Amino acid sequence: METIDRTAPATQQPDQNTTSLDLMNRMKMHGMAEAFRESLAGTTAQSMTPDSFLSMLLHREWDWRAQAAVSRLTKNAAFRYKAYPEEIDYATNRGLDRNQMERLATLDFVRNGQNLFITGSSGTGKSFLACALGHEACKKGIRTLYANASKLLGLLKVAKVKNNLETELKKIERCQLLILDDLFLVPLDAKERPILLDIIEDRHERKSIIITSQYPCSNWYDMVGDPTVADAILDRIVHSAHTIELTGESMRKLKAKKA
Repeated sequence: METIDRTAPATQQPDQNTTSLDLMNRMKMHGMAEAFRESLAGTTAQSMTPDSFLSMLLHREWDWRAQAAVSRLTKNAAFRYKAYPEEIDYATNRGLDRNQMERLATLDFVRNGQNLFITGSSGTGKSFLACALGHEACKKGIRTLYANASKLLGLLKVAKVKNNLETELKKIERCQLLILDDLFLVPLDAKERPILLDIIEDRHERKSIIITSQYPCSNWYDMVGDPTVADAILDRIVHSAHTIELTGESMRKLKAKKA
């Protein structure tokens, strides 16, 4: 008769907590797993009821997912600057109205499908303001895309040659907020005009555009070049737009003087 060696070590099984952590991570509940791991290292969980402990785990998971979504939106937006509304300089005299900026930072204009024009000479902080509003939009779950206007139109011209224009335009259209930085730095050419019109037509009264430009809005008609296309473009963006007109010296120049 076969005998059992009771002195042989039993196969070690993972404890329940390790198994729970493994399942949380496999289900991609990383926020909950982090909170659970912290509870095992401390004594907080012992002072909580099962209901409150579960509530704490769920809230940590919710916060983790919300932060991950913001990070993903921010990365995909590809902002030029890491700029935030609380970092905006209101002390420098450049015609910037704090009340107006704070109203814009609520992003009601984006929810209503309205546009924003930020104009002013080089260095007055147009791009910084646009990126600050863009970052705030990402924090509030609004899909945003930042693009230098000339580079974007150049890429879209290449896409048109490769018969990929519609695909690229759909990517832009999926964004609730589009930032076109330094538009009309040079006048549009014959290939860029219809592409810009397509972008604006797709967004008309549904989704928002922030446009920064060194030229005041009164000059944009000439910068488009073709009167018919200019009428079509401006008619779709001007009537539902807020404007910020920056004045004064270059912020970069002023900072260099202070340094």
